[in-house]
Amino acid sequence: MLLAAGMAGCQTSETDTNTSGGTDATGGLPGTGVSVTPGYIVLEERFQTEIVNIGLEKMGYTIGDQKELEAGPLHIELGNGDVDFATAHWENIHREFFEASGGDEAMERVGIIIENALQGYLIDKATADEYNITNIEQLTDPTIAALFDTDRDGKANLTGCTTGWGCELVIEHHLDAYGLRDTVQHDQGKYFALIADTITRAKQDEPVLYYTWTPLWLGGVLVPDQDVVWLEVPFTDLPEAQGEVSEADTTANGKNLGFAVEQIYVIANQNFVDNNPAATKFMSLVQLPINDISAQNQLMQEGEDSVEDIRAHAEDWVAKNQVTFDDWVKQAIAVQ
Repeated sequence: MLLAAGMAGCQTSETDTNTSGGTDATGGLPGTGVSVTPGYIVLEERFQTEIVNIGLEKMGYTIGDQKELEAGPLHIELGNGDVDFATAHWENIHREFFEASGGDEAMERVGIIIENALQGYLIDKATADEYNITNIEQLTDPTIAALFDTDRDGKANLTGCTTGWGCELVIEHHLDAYGLRDTVQHDQGKYFALIADTITRAKQDEPVLYYTWTPLWLGGVLVPDQDVVWLEVPFTDLPEAQGEVSEADTTANGKNLGFAVEQIYVIANQNFVDNNPAATKFMSLVQLPINDISAQNQLMQEGEDSVEDIRAHAEDWVAKNQVTFDDWVKQAIAVQ
């Protein structure tokens, strides 16, 4: 997927002279007078961003223009305060971007918003069953790799990551670590354009090889264990920047997928955190079921993909979870 920087002084823009949020002596809302700039990497992440926005608005904050940025630039802007928060910081795959943009001195991982997100490589089930393919290492065999050769250059075509995403670094690392460089071509471009072509080929019963992640609508179109299967890796080997990652860390449902099972965080600029304890508390409380994210992403895939649609999806989610949501807001406002 997903990702150096200098420090900035004031991290939060204002609608008046306020530079921070806090309950005033008259009992006003903690965010009164403060404008907040959210950021996200892809439109599919805007849903959880809007849920956080709704809570901040209830606490008096004004939501400014939202920024859609690639992972690296997003972390740079989080570090220097041009973006106040984001809701899709992947703990491992974005670690290199985090450290390069100021790390713990510039940003804070406020709380886990989505638990146990997966990434990995998949192929169509028909080809997997016919040729007994279970592990990506089997693609070192030119005969197996040729099954997925769509441009007739002798290499398997792997639908991969947008340049600049954190997953790009891992895929490129894997091609060397697993000896795949000579038999697998990492196809890069805009991910969702590439994956649309992959879906078309899969629906025409052609072999496909691609990278993806959860939560994402793709799992409802090409369903694991029904249309496609996850491939294992021969051993865990990740970029050094991710630190110590064991086989247990990259294993899900009994398969070593090669990517660490991820916790997705709300991340915020450190100065924003220091000056806005109520907002920080709210962000730390928000948790969304991974299936709810996938379901909303599926609505986007079906055509409800405007920013207005996504905002409506977020409002619907809040309405269905009103008691819990209101409790998050209440706890946050109580923070002085």
